[in-house]
Amino acid sequence: MHSEFDARGAAGTARAPQDGTPQDEPVAIVGIAALYPGIRGADGYWRALTEPPPAPGDGPAPSLAGIEVDVARFGIPPAQAGALTRMQLLMLEAARECLEDAKAADRMLQTERTDVVAGVCSGLDRQYANALRVEGSRYARELERAVSAPEFGGSARTAAQAADELRTALVRRLGASPHDRVGEMASTIPARIASAFKLRGRTLALESADATSFLAIAHALDSLRSGQSEAVLVVTGQREEGPYLRAALAAKGLVAQRTRPFAADGDGFALGEGVGALLLKRLSSAVRDGDRVYATVRGCAVRHQGRPGVFRYSTSVERRAETARAALRECGASPGTIGYVECGTSGVPRETAAELAALAAVFADAEPGSVVVGSVRDRLGHTFANAGLAGVTKAALALYHQRLPAQLPQEPGAAQDLAETPFRTLTEPQRWAPAPDGEPRRAAVGGASLTGTLCHLVLEEHETAAAVPAPARPRTARASVAPEPVAIVGFGGRFGNAPDADAFWAAMLAGQDRIGPLPQSLLDRELYHRPGKLSLTHSYTDLGSPVEVPSAPPEGLRIPPHRYAVMDAAQRVALCVADELLARGGRGVARPNGPGLVAMGTNLSLSRERRTAAGLALGEVEAAVGELAALGHLDATGVATLLDLVRERYAADPAPGGPEDLDGSLAGGVAAVIANEYGLDAVPLGVEAACASSLAALDVAVGRLRSGSVDYALAGGVELPCNARDMVLCSALGLLSRDRITPFDTAADGFTPGDGCALFLLKRYADARRDGDTVHGLLCGIGASNDAKSLIAPDVDGQVRAMRQAFGQAGFDPADVGYLEAHGTGTRVGDRVEIAAAARVYASPHRRRPLEIGSAKSFFGHTFAAAGGAGLLRALYALRTGVLPANAGLATVNPELDLDRIPARVSSGSAPWESAPGRPRRAAVSSFGTGGINYHVLIEEHLDGSR
Repeated sequence: MHSEFDARGAAGTARAPQDGTPQDEPVAIVGIAALYPGIRGADGYWRALTEPPPAPGDGPAPSLAGIEVDVARFGIPPAQAGALTRMQLLMLEAARECLEDAKAADRMLQTERTDVVAGVCSGLDRQYANALRVEGSRYARELERAVSAPEFGGSARTAAQAADELRTALVRRLGASPHDRVGEMASTIPARIASAFKLRGRTLALESADATSFLAIAHALDSLRSGQSEAVLVVTGQREEGPYLRAALAAKGLVAQRTRPFAADGDGFALGEGVGALLLKRLSSAVRDGDRVYATVRGCAVRHQGRPGVFRYSTSVERRAETARAALRECGASPGTIGYVECGTSGVPRETAAELAALAAVFADAEPGSVVVGSVRDRLGHTFANAGLAGVTKAALALYHQRLPAQLPQEPGAAQDLAETPFRTLTEPQRWAPAPDGEPRRAAVGGASLTGTLCHLVLEEHETAAAVPAPARPRTARASVAPEPVAIVGFGGRFGNAPDADAFWAAMLAGQDRIGPLPQSLLDRELYHRPGKLSLTHSYTDLGSPVEVPSAPPEGLRIPPHRYAVMDAAQRVALCVADELLARGGRGVARPNGPGLVAMGTNLSLSRERRTAAGLALGEVEAAVGELAALGHLDATGVATLLDLVRERYAADPAPGGPEDLDGSLAGGVAAVIANEYGLDAVPLGVEAACASSLAALDVAVGRLRSGSVDYALAGGVELPCNARDMVLCSALGLLSRDRITPFDTAADGFTPGDGCALFLLKRYADARRDGDTVHGLLCGIGASNDAKSLIAPDVDGQVRAMRQAFGQAGFDPADVGYLEAHGTGTRVGDRVEIAAAARVYASPHRRRPLEIGSAKSFFGHTFAAAGGAGLLRALYALRTGVLPANAGLATVNPELDLDRIPARVSSGSAPWESAPGRPRRAAVSSFGTGGINYHVLIEEHLDGSR
């Protein structure tokens, strides 16, 4: 099978998508939403960019606080409403306005093939509030100890009363709900949008610092052009959720009072707020459906300059110019056809000068002043995660209205000198004259990230009169031709008490789980453990499977101690696993070269950021202390003295104080630190799809590989949920087992948390063969869907759709799969639904032997964002070794599962995996996440000569 792929050796060669769609087909922007301070809708956005700004003091408030959202219209249960982030509400509203703008309900939007991609950066308000509430218990203990001291005149009873009052006050002030763990997650945003509008395609959240929206658009282009999706709703946003992000950016020296995009003496940018959305479809689909097309996206290039050290913007003129040229090459456009460039200038002089110098090199043959440049940041500031989408929206509207936008005037002499360059800025909007040679109007949009990523898009006007409706294609998600498989050429992992991937597999063969009481450093039992009924403040279990966090960077990496000290634990663990894969794996993995991707499934708000944010919000806790009835015997001076003492004893994490502090808190920084410290030209990306995050990251990586956008990808996931915050929040909803996780057993009553990280190096199969790589396994299909129903309860139909979509790419049948690595959360409902879905797909009278089913969670607990990575690692070892792994803790298989329908079995011991000579073993991996998110991956043993 697939022997034709062996001859395809050219790196970066674009592959034909599975439904015959041209890989470079234009993608149409058919819907726009814009929510910015004082701005609402596409028309309002365009007016704000083309009309004189309001007089100083008369303008809108510089925040999104004034935008009202009707929660009831989205069908959100009242019990869940209080747990929602403000960003979730704003993005729901942006999604509604975007779909309404596109008149999607009137255009037969294919809901089963419509994806939702959300982009955010830094923590959200409920994440900060929940972290502060949990941390508040530690503060309350220090308060109790201080009040009981003689100088504050409090008895032990008074001190205990003050502590209890404070805990109650924090619940009231900060809010608390059993649904907090679900409501706070970034991936709940696209999941909630999918549920509200019954969109059943892929749903995921992304983060790549201020390149976030560019990466979201790039992923949407891959999905559309590959035929995986019929439409993609991209929603990105940024708010000041608290003081943390501004403080961390200021510590990098990037924050200024206002943004002056082309200033020669700029001192940074003003952090802006905004939420925007685009509905994207292939142009042929948009024309067929009679959609209004604002503009089309023709070219997209995203590159990275991997440099060790503190994250910083690239000032490489050569790299920036090559990124722009790559976008132009993709659509076959010459620089001379670009009439407008929307710049991503940060307001930092060196970076702005590099961007303009790179553009000058690209437009070297253009006449002086022939290309208009601008930046929406003069009006909005830098909207960070939303910045690229804000710029794309501006360029698309300029093409649609055929008008060139103006820039706000700058002080005389302050602007970059554009004389003798191809560029000019406009002081007034003007008509965009058509090109004399009949070429369509085109615009470019550039951007950069402080992690070192560079981005460039080429947009083109849509000439309605020239459009010819395309013939309707069958509305099906099933592939007619199996795409090229993706080779797994390297892997690494670290899980509870297993420092590398081989130790992980050894634990499977030993048959003993790695679950036990958490150390006191991770779970302070006095504060957070209370066996018994559900609670908003305590965990009813103290079991988990923690990972050892490295105390020093991998040998050979020159990371200064002060910088390593502020790295989040997830970053340290992921760096260690990357080192296993790239430096000390012993598996013949060569350091990859060329354009790549590092996609890491992760919670998009890391623990270190939340702890630091809690320290910055300590004033909220102290305000509550000042109102406690138990302290009524103290005067104002006594309360102030008490607060000083408690603050000193509490020892909150310090505020950001250096340029490395933000780096250690960015979720996308988990991927960025790998790319940069190993000098990879690989775009870093954080991906969150709840417990399916690892497989979502894998999906993004496979899309980038199959589109030819990258030559390799590192993909996987990391999360460390063995901490007080996650234990308390998960306990509040009754998600945790009261003993330990036992998937598919009659005793199953929930999951046990576990820490972990798994990472895989991927290449196109032909490229791996050309490069002489050891191929450990072949990734043949990956399917994804959303239930668009409950955010908590699993759904058989949604899981079945993901499974069938994967088989649509694989080139083999379910009866050929011998092992299913199940999600296996260990809940009775979850296990039953998962097996029912598997029965719908895998049951076959042609099955030669029962389907073996297992779950890595029985050994290492539920590792959340790393769960799919753990499952893939276990299935990959099973293929490579020919051993079917055991399931730990299995006493009695739940008869309600009715495994005989498939037929299937869940085994308590390891066994040889028999296979016919010359016939590869095949396995499947499932991962399902909160929010109705479903992923299913199919892998195959690599046999020399089999492909």
